[in-house]
Amino acid sequence: MTREMILELLESVQAGATTPSAALRELAKMPYEDTGFARIDHHRALRLGLPEVIYASGKTPVQVAEIFARMAAAGGGVLATRADADAYAAVKLRVPEAVYHDQARIIGLRDNHSVEKAGPVAVVCAGTSDLPVAEEAAITAEYLGLEVSRIWDVGVAGLHRILAVREGLATARAVIVCAGMEGALPSVVGGLVAAPVIAVPTSIGYGAAFGGVAALLGMLNSCSPNVCVVNIDNGFGAAYVAAMMVRNQPAQTGAAKNEDAAKAHQPHAALSSHR
Repeated sequence: MTREMILELLESVQAGATTPSAALRELAKMPYEDTGFARIDHHRALRLGLPEVIYASGKTPVQVAEIFARMAAAGGGVLATRADADAYAAVKLRVPEAVYHDQARIIGLRDNHSVEKAGPVAVVCAGTSDLPVAEEAAITAEYLGLEVSRIWDVGVAGLHRILAVREGLATARAVIVCAGMEGALPSVVGGLVAAPVIAVPTSIGYGAAFGGVAALLGMLNSCSPNVCVVNIDNGFGAAYVAAMMVRNQPAQTGAAKNEDAAKAHQPHAALSSHR
């Protein structure tokens, strides 16, 4: 149950359109619902401003479908990450409106409440092999109410590619950068933008990449002070953090956006390398 839904319910009671007892039945679903195998945190959206999300890996299709259906019944959007086709088939039987984003491995149900999108946020990936993680970040961010721009295949092996999209990066209020191999791209992006950069190491690379550990360590040692790092392949975590950052910022429009974009192309002491 979202903040907007609670407010609508209270306004409905105030207007006499909903009885107090009916409102109480709705509120009784909070703060959580016990299914016997999971305790669904319906209250999280009120506490954090963003809803609980289902991590589908390790759960049976029936368990995923049960949790998804109960969250859908409580209202608001629903998201299940790391979900396979079997989980989606089970969810679809219970919630026909659910959609499967196969590359991102996400099952989603859109929130019908009209909420102005925050952002924009840019999701950047070094190579096409990083796309599953990058799409997980992009799709998650969209479901969490962010305006998202996608910038694909701009790894440091061809530095001209990332430099060619500087204008698109300059308008972003947060940038998620997914990269494997040596994990250098977030440091480069961090030196180009006046925004927080959330680095996502991916498990892409040959043997010495150690399944993303090399990229993770490289990103943790970034000399760009505006770079922070999430865990290997955690596109979802990066999007959730970006949503909390951006949604708490005041909205920008028109001239302010253009002015900030222009400033991002100028030298700035705060973005100098930490040596």
